[in-house]
Amino acid sequence: MLTKKIAFIGSGTMGEAMLAGLLRRGLSHPENLHTADARPERVEELREKYGTVPFTDNIQAVKGADVVILSVKPQRLVDVMSALKGHIQPDALVLSIVAGASISKISKGLGHKAIVRSMPNTPAQISRGITVWIASDAVDEAKKETARNILGALGEQVEVNDENYLDMATALSGTGPGYVFLFMEAMIDAGVHLGFSRRISEQLVLETIKGSVAYYENLNQKGETHVAALRNQVTSPGGTTAEAMYFLEKAGFRTAVSRAIWAAYERSLELGKDAPTHPPESG
Repeated sequence: MLTKKIAFIGSGTMGEAMLAGLLRRGLSHPENLHTADARPERVEELREKYGTVPFTDNIQAVKGADVVILSVKPQRLVDVMSALKGHIQPDALVLSIVAGASISKISKGLGHKAIVRSMPNTPAQISRGITVWIASDAVDEAKKETARNILGALGEQVEVNDENYLDMATALSGTGPGYVFLFMEAMIDAGVHLGFSRRISEQLVLETIKGSVAYYENLNQKGETHVAALRNQVTSPGGTTAEAMYFLEKAGFRTAVSRAIWAAYERSLELGKDAPTHPPESG
């Protein structure tokens, strides 16, 4: 890994998380990390922060690269691939984190066969993410190990053998932090409505969620429980939790979450099509 040249096509938040993770874990040297972006100020910012090599020309960035990481917006992918086609080394690994972009689409767009498609999520920025990935048939074991190392710098990584799981992961874990943050926001606002200051309400909600997850992980590692059993454990008959659960169920909480995730899944499928799609909803 230390001697491989890695080119980041698109130097946004997730691209930065990847390169920061690689450097933090000692898997690469700054001079082997090429960052490409249309904004000169962005790649210069990364150079100053990490010592990476800046480019505003994607073709120059991928020259001699052993790994090319596609981290552009889905709406820009076709144009980016069209410009790069024929300029990537034949033996290079292309690793995509572009939502909805299938291996077939990337392979055709770049004229390249060794493709890894992946879906990381936001906590990857602090190496606490979860990434689901799949490799094309042209990716040998050595290149798979390279992919594991790169994606492992973002946190946990799970290899799957069916590409359909990538769109499912996009809707569940990729988009998942947004659901969690919205739930946290709603709880915090409810605490303020009750009379807590926002600072105290935020502290109560944050520690409640962190503690609940840690408690579940602790028991789950021992194979002692299921998440539903924990919910039952804190739901005393006729108690406050039972009353709260009743109103959440009455409001269609589970159905709303399920439908939201399904909508995200359908959107992921749309993004993978070559035809123009509707613009993302605000917020």
